[in-house]
Amino acid sequence: MSPTGAQIVAEEFAERIREQEERVLAPLAARSYPPRRTHPEEDCSLRTPFQRDRDRIVHSKAFRRLTHKTQVFVSPRGDHYRTRLTHTLEVTTISRTVARALRLNEDLTEAIGLGHDLGHPPFGHIGEEVLDDCLRERFAMSFRHYEHSLRIVERLEAPPSSMRGRVAGGLNLTEQVRDGIARHSSRAPLPATLEGRIVRLIDRVAYINHDIDDAVRAGLLSEGELPADPIEVLGHSGSARIDALVHDMVEHSERAGEIVQGPDAGPAMAALRDFMFERVYLGPAVRAERAKIAAVLRRLFEHYVEHPELLPGDEADLPQRVTDYLAGMTDRYCIREYSELQVPRAFAR
Repeated sequence: MSPTGAQIVAEEFAERIREQEERVLAPLAARSYPPRRTHPEEDCSLRTPFQRDRDRIVHSKAFRRLTHKTQVFVSPRGDHYRTRLTHTLEVTTISRTVARALRLNEDLTEAIGLGHDLGHPPFGHIGEEVLDDCLRERFAMSFRHYEHSLRIVERLEAPPSSMRGRVAGGLNLTEQVRDGIARHSSRAPLPATLEGRIVRLIDRVAYINHDIDDAVRAGLLSEGELPADPIEVLGHSGSARIDALVHDMVEHSERAGEIVQGPDAGPAMAALRDFMFERVYLGPAVRAERAKIAAVLRRLFEHYVEHPELLPGDEADLPQRVTDYLAGMTDRYCIREYSELQVPRAFAR
C-alpha cells in the first residue's frame, strides 16, 4: 500500500525544515534539529521540536492561569487593562517580529515568549516581593519568578501523554526553551541563544510602554507628564515607541551580530523605565496596595506553613510546597482563600 499524501508530508517534514533553515536562517540562529531534551522522545512528524514546546506551554494549566494574574494594576475597574496573559502575548508577537527580521528561529522565540512568565505569583511584582520576603524571613530562601517558571515546566506541570510513565512531571521542553525561560529577566545571566535574548529585551520594551498606556487609562499619569527627552527620541504614542524600539533593535543587532540597542534608543528606554518606577511601580497608588497584598499573602503563607496537610502533594519539602501552591494561585483564587480563612463560614452566606 502506498503512503497517503499526509504520510508523505510527515516522512519528509524534518528534512525539509532542516534544508529550509540552512537556506534561510542566519548563521547564529538556533536550529530546530536535533532536539535537545532531558528525556529523549520521538519527534512529531508535523511540528518542529520548538513548535511542540510552544503547544505544550499553551495547553498547560499554568498558561491558562495567566489570564487572572495581575500585570501592574490589581483588580482594575475596566476591561482593557493588561493581565499577565496579555503581556505574555504582546511580548511573544513583538519578539517573533524581531526574530523574523533578523532571520533567527521564530518557533524558538515564540516558545520562550509564551513560557517566560508562567512562574509569576498573584498580584504581579508586588506579590513576588512579598513571597520573597516571607521565604527569606521564615526559611532563609528566596523567590524569583523566572526560576519558578523553569520549575513549572520542568517539574510541576503534568507530563505530555508521550512521556507518561517515564517521568514524574514536567513538559520535557528542549534545552533552548528552558534556558530562555530561566534567563529572561535582567537579574539572570544572558540566555544562551539570540532568540532568548530577544525575548529578554522585548519583555522590557513591552511592559514599559504598555504600562504607560494602562497608567494613563487609570488616571495615574497624563501624556504630558512623560519625560520630554525620551519621548522626543522614541515617539509620542505607545505604538510609535514600540515601533521605534523594534526598528532600532533590528538594525543595530544585525550589524553587531548580537541583540543590542542603539546609543539613543537604549538610554531613552532606560529613562522611561526609571520614570515608571518612580511614578507608577513604586508610586503611591500602586504601593498603597502593597500593605493589603502583603497582609493576604503573609496570612496564607503562615497558615499553610502551620497546616501542611492542606497542601497538595508531598514530594517536596515544606517551603517548596508552600511556594508552589501560593505562586500558582490566580489573584481571585488567592483572595477567595484568604476570605474563607478570615471570615467564619456561618457569616459568609
